[in-house]
Parts: sequence; C-alpha cells; structure tokens
Amino acid sequence: MTGFDAVCFDLDGTLCVSDQDPAELLDAAFARADTDPLFSAADVAAVDPADLPPADSDVEFQCFRFGASADRAGTDPSAATITAVAEAYVEAHDPTAVSFRVGARDALEYARERYDLALVTNGGRETQRAKQAALGITDHFDVEVYCDPSAGVVPKPDPVPFRTALDELGVRADATLKVGDSHGADVVGAHNAGMASAWVPRRELPSAELPSDPDPAPTHRLDSMTDLHGVI
Repeated sequence: MTGFDAVCFDLDGTLCVSDQDPAELLDAAFARADTDPLFSAADVAAVDPADLPPADSDVEFQCFRFGASADRAGTDPSAATITAVAEAYVEAHDPTAVSFRVGARDALEYARERYDLALVTNGGRETQRAKQAALGITDHFDVEVYCDPSAGVVPKPDPVPFRTALDELGVRADATLKVGDSHGADVVGAHNAGMASAWVPRRELPSAELPSDPDPAPTHRLDSMTDLHGVI
C-alpha cells in the first residue's frame, strides 16, 4: 500500500512482549508484600492503561492499575496494601527480560527499509531504552518519544506525543501510520492526532473480550504483526 511517508510504532505489546510470566510475577509481588492474592493476572490484563490517570512513576502506575484490578475482582484492599504490592511488583519486574512479539522483528525491519520511523511509547526513557537495548533496536528509529508525566510528556492517547513525533520527523499526520496493540492508547491517540492506525491486538492475553466494533474504528485491524506487510 502506498500513501505513507512514515510509520510510528508502539513498543510494549506491539514490538516486544515480556519473558516474565505475569501470573508468577504477580504471585511474587503478593508474597513480597505479605498479603493474600487480591486479584488475578487476568484482572490486571483486562485493565486498559488508557483508562488510568497519568502516573509520575512506575510504582504509581502499578498502584493505579492494581487498584482497578482489585475493583474488577471485587476486593477492597487499603491504599497501603496496594502500594506495597506495586512496589514489590516493580522490584521483581525486569525490563530487559523481553523478546520480539511474533512477526515484529521482520515487520520493523521491513518498515525501516521503506519509511521514516518513530517510536511513541508510554513509559520512562530509562525503562523503555533498556527494552530497546535488549532487543537490539536502539538505533532503529529516527524519532523517539517517551511518554512520561514525570518528565513533562503526557501519555497516550493524548495527541501531544504523536504531534511531537510528527513535528520532529517533518511529516504530515495523514501520511503517517501508527502501529499498536492498544485500542485505547494507540488507535484513539493516533486518530486524535489525525494519523491512520493499524491495530494489532494480542489475542493470547487473558484480557476482556476484544470489541468487534470498536469506536473509533481503526484504519486497519490486523491479526498479527506479520500482516503489517500488507498495509505498508
């Protein structure tokens, strides 16, 4: 397909996936915090980060996410307990324990040969760059935008980080494709900025049922990262 001058990728869940088992990681966090399990990994996976308030740190983000997970599970832990679990989770989580999502390496290299590339990802620069280093892609992007409120960069789906990437690339929004696994963050954010979107949800996650008719509708809905070749 022609018509694009640039491709903008998300990182987590789109290009890479964690090698750490989410259920084991959560169990370890509960054990370190000395509390009974309050929610399941499925409850956590069903929380859309785009629905959470902006967080100023990894621990605060997990507090918001775990609070929403507890609501889903029908438990009512104290703020102190949620904070203890969040701190233990962040301590146990290894940002370098990542691998390419199936098809993502080839899709990225294919796009890199043909387009200007941007990375727009929620998360602090240090953490996200560690993931890029583990994947060997620290030099793959012409522009990188790390959405981190503590650094003054609002998270997706706010259009500001997308527009920052467009300005730095020097390309039009309507000539840029955003590729991401999150409808709430990537598709909504891209459309807020006037960009086209390729939504690549991860069907293997124990998350809430994926909507068949999401609003807004993505420009392209793909079954896997391998299918990106047919879009670009």
